[in-house]
Amino acid sequence: MKKIKGFMLFIVTAVTVVSILTLTMGVFADPKIHPLELNDIFRNTQGTLVLKNLKTNQVYAYNQERSKERFTPESSFKVPNALIGLEVKAVADEYDVKRWDGVVREFPVWNRDHTLASGMRNSVIWYYQAMARDIGQERMQDYIHKIGYGNQDISGGIDQFWLNSALKISAQEQAAFIEKLVEEDLPFQKKTMKTVKRIMIDDEQDDYTVHGKTGTRLSDMGLGWYVGYVETGKDKWVFATNVDASGSAAKQLTLDTLKKLKIIN
Repeated sequence: MKKIKGFMLFIVTAVTVVSILTLTMGVFADPKIHPLELNDIFRNTQGTLVLKNLKTNQVYAYNQERSKERFTPESSFKVPNALIGLEVKAVADEYDVKRWDGVVREFPVWNRDHTLASGMRNSVIWYYQAMARDIGQERMQDYIHKIGYGNQDISGGIDQFWLNSALKISAQEQAAFIEKLVEEDLPFQKKTMKTVKRIMIDDEQDDYTVHGKTGTRLSDMGLGWYVGYVETGKDKWVFATNVDASGSAAKQLTLDTLKKLKIIN
């Protein structure tokens, strides 16, 4: 009996030690977030910016509290939407054309035929809504769960859930998702991830390439995103910015920050 009690005590102690070590290692595994002083750039714009150097694993943030707050992704969701659409063959490739339905929408560039790539560049909502319907609720939910995207709630309707609706995600979560895309560590084929990274190219220069996607809450322009990454000759930087303004404003603030930090010129 004493031997059994002793053995049980050993097991409990061992489990406790392992649990403490696991918890401690988890804390130390999370990189320390360094504050970014960007008041001169953001000025009167409320927002947050998360930046990570994938080579050094250093993470930086402006307004760290807000960086943990979840917001609707708006058109920044076109990145996972494209990944899922390609993976399940809802579209064949980046050149897959959808015909304009003749409905005149608010931006003239939307009122024509588009491909997956041009739909990404011009943030054509109707193209990606049609693709989401072709993906379907079940397959969409399955992949949103697999990639752990934000609160994973797509109950707002298959072609609406990311637009000021049920799905929400934080800047920190966006940055983590983009990092996995850069490293091709998502549950998609390599070809799928390479294609989406290619159609995200926003600015290609001799010294750097910016891959990014904006998102704007069109109802009031009161929420804007810019998420993506920068490749330089020696580093890769992931970024995620959201502001109480448009996606264009989020993009400009991000680029101004990258210039201030001499990541781009």
